[in-house]
Amino acid sequence: QVQLVESGGGLVQAGGSLRLSCAASVSIFSLNLMAWYRQAPGKQRELVAVIGRGGTTSYADSVKGRFTISGDNAKNTVYLQMNSLKPEDTAVYYCTADTRLIGKPDYWGQGTQVTVSS
Repeated sequence: QVQLVESGGGLVQAGGSLRLSCAASVSIFSLNLMAWYRQAPGKQRELVAVIGRGGTTSYADSVKGRFTISGDNAKNTVYLQMNSLKPEDTAVYYCTADTRLIGKPDYWGQGTQVTVSS
């Protein structure tokens, strides 16, 4: 069983920055694909950023150039650096792992709230 624990959410003004952390109970190298999703009230869940075990990354168009996903194998932690935040980035952010490479996560964290005020 893999446990993922997010932290770093909070309230920030538009244009500000936050860094989310996701601490895994196992080596993140073993988790194949890790990703951040978000869900705003009344909206569908959205894939924000993905990082593979080799360090390859991809991003939703809505966050390209503003968000950066990275991993620290020594700390078993994945990060999401969020810059130039906008009110539309307000959501609960979830850390996930796709250990079987089946195209969808099989482990989820509990989520962390990010609120961007205008």
